[in-house]
Amino acid sequence: MTKNSEFPKSPALNDSTWTGMVPVDDTALAATDTGGDGIPIIYCNGQFATQGYWKRVIAELGPEFRHITFDERGRGKLSQASSDYSFEAAVRDVDAVLDARGVDKAIVVGWSYGAFVAAHWASRNPDRAIGLVPVDGAQAHDWLTDAMEVRIRKLFKRLRWLTALLRPTGLIPRLSAAQQAECNIELGKVSRKAALGPVLDGLVVPTRYVLASGASLGSKGDEQEKIRASLDEVVARNPNIEIHAKVASNHDHILRKDFHSIAEAVRVVNALGLQNH
Repeated sequence: MTKNSEFPKSPALNDSTWTGMVPVDDTALAATDTGGDGIPIIYCNGQFATQGYWKRVIAELGPEFRHITFDERGRGKLSQASSDYSFEAAVRDVDAVLDARGVDKAIVVGWSYGAFVAAHWASRNPDRAIGLVPVDGAQAHDWLTDAMEVRIRKLFKRLRWLTALLRPTGLIPRLSAAQQAECNIELGKVSRKAALGPVLDGLVVPTRYVLASGASLGSKGDEQEKIRASLDEVVARNPNIEIHAKVASNHDHILRKDFHSIAEAVRVVNALGLQNH
């Protein structure tokens, strides 16, 4: 792990900020840690997003918290490629980053794919998780069908020329179109009620969802709204889980336009989590 001047700077970074590479398995992950004495927060990205997406949330929360972000395997400009892009590897990487930064307990915040990762990590680490904020993700719903698998593979095959063009910029992951499709299909399996339902039911830490509205890239009609509605059953079963807010932004714009609501949810779980710890 070394200081690296190639990392992008943002208003959230300060003189105590550490940037470097975290070795894990056969790869290394680009990570940023703002340091300080605040409660640590670790942020889990969307499946093909980067740590820069969190800059508005981090700026809104400020130095009261210690902010830890990282780019998943093969994402961004610096995180290295891997032979394993599985969901389980993504969950393990949360541990790797926290351990590398010497953090025992943290709030975990995740958007989209990262919300599923964050929920699994919080469920498996009740003594380490202070609280959980899933942002428009981690909903138990059986949306993956045979027809949907075909649709996902066709979508990424159709976009493969664009992904190849943008890959050097770090805006697109270094996964092939086929690998990206398989990651989405695996997420559909992770999302199933039989798989995710017990994970959510077992959460013992304060959990506050922030939900978007409308559709997202690749979805049709009211597909997303049906998925979000599935949370009503989960909230009814587990008193630790509440929907903090449903905002006007759609799935793709929520971190940019509704960062205030996400920051508010973080403050709520922090206050409740500190009481429990």
